[in-house]
Amino acid sequence: MAHSMRDMYLDLLIRILANTIYGDPSTNPDNAGPYRPDLREVGFDWPAVAHTMVGTRRLQNLRDLTQWALDDDVAGDFIEAGVWRGGCCILMRSVLAANAVTDRKVYVADSFAGLPAPNVTAFPQDAGWDLRGNEQLAVSLDAVKDNFSRYGLLDDQVVFVPGWFSETLPALDAGHFALMRLDGDLYESIYVALDALYPKLSPGGFVIIDDVNFLPPCRQAVADYRSRFGITSPMQKVDWSASWWRKE
Repeated sequence: MAHSMRDMYLDLLIRILANTIYGDPSTNPDNAGPYRPDLREVGFDWPAVAHTMVGTRRLQNLRDLTQWALDDDVAGDFIEAGVWRGGCCILMRSVLAANAVTDRKVYVADSFAGLPAPNVTAFPQDAGWDLRGNEQLAVSLDAVKDNFSRYGLLDDQVVFVPGWFSETLPALDAGHFALMRLDGDLYESIYVALDALYPKLSPGGFVIIDDVNFLPPCRQAVADYRSRFGITSPMQKVDWSASWWRKE
């Protein structure tokens, strides 16, 4: 019965985070218009008001891997680098709440000001990928905190890490992680996050990379990092955008 109630709560939370209940319209220029369940499932649209744009399939994957980490007692906290409106971090915090876990934290890392200018001198792989014009990707820290509070999940188990990844993640004062989710789009953002966080990932921990199947700079950063450190754990595809692997 306890598991049934937990699963009902998390199922409902996913529907709310993606707003499949009221079905807000898409603002994506490629498919702007009324709500379409098929687009929302796989994260093809950009919701006008929903707290995540990753779609229900990727939310379900995150929920499953977060629960798996808890069930297997993988040591450490949880982190997302690149959070938009905070939906995925809210989901991870809700999984902790649903399991009555009080000794783990969720780290919420973002510039809260959109994407940086490509540093093509240090990272030529980002040439031609200036995404600063996507103003809808810039969500303030106060707005994300407000979204957490709407679910009753803004507490001391949530740690906000504001700033550019290159400045904040290498200096992050944190212990081990059980799961890390990266959604930084650019080569620099993904590589810097992997370089700073992967050494802190516990054995058996999970890595989820959004856009690795879609954006060439992101895909190259993952391939280069895995090659550099001889990471051979098989990557599991979630959908057209995201994949994950488990640290051996």
